[in-house]
Amino acid sequence: MATLSLGPSPARREALARRIRLLVAVTIAYNVIEAAVALTAGTIASSSALIGFGLDSVIEVSSAAAVAWQFSTREHAVREARERTALRIISVSFFALAAYVAVDAVRALTATGEAAPSPLGIAIAALSLAIMPFLSAAQRRAGREIGSASAVADSKQTLLCTYLSAVLLVGLLLNAALGWTWADPVAALVIAGLAVKEGRESWRGKGCCAPTTRGQGCAKSPDQ
Repeated sequence: MATLSLGPSPARREALARRIRLLVAVTIAYNVIEAAVALTAGTIASSSALIGFGLDSVIEVSSAAAVAWQFSTREHAVREARERTALRIISVSFFALAAYVAVDAVRALTATGEAAPSPLGIAIAALSLAIMPFLSAAQRRAGREIGSASAVADSKQTLLCTYLSAVLLVGLLLNAALGWTWADPVAALVIAGLAVKEGRESWRGKGCCAPTTRGQGCAKSPDQ
């Protein structure tokens, strides 16, 4: 009877690590551009939602940077030792995102001023909605196969950015078409709740564990 090999081979593990390094590098580069565009557009349009989205991009950079730091070494043992620290950084970034989005949403709902329509904001939100799901899915697959909870957690941060992009896009379109300035801050409060949930799971190290049989992904713990 053939013996099953647990986890990816060293060569496969290194290939996955290179893929994760590339994905987080692309994520960081895109989010830097996204932050600059969103903050500029938000300032021009006096849109708290766009400014909040830009600051979310800054938080996303910190999450991706934590994973980049973890995978900057080629030593598997060192990467594993850095896992917990990376998860803590990602978890704190989730909580920071939730806090800011919630405060910004409440401020937007109670503000007396109204944001002007922003074609530039609509464009960057639509672009992010098209790009982020693919980055998130690719990193999640690689993270699960290599057994890295931090890589999986960062992919969820990117996925949350996708949700925020959708919320922002709907809000900006409703504002431009119908003048419904309250639409996106209401939805943003739901996103804040999701961010808290993901932050708690990251802090506890949930989302992935040791890799299973080669090619099978990672096994989940009994309480997941």
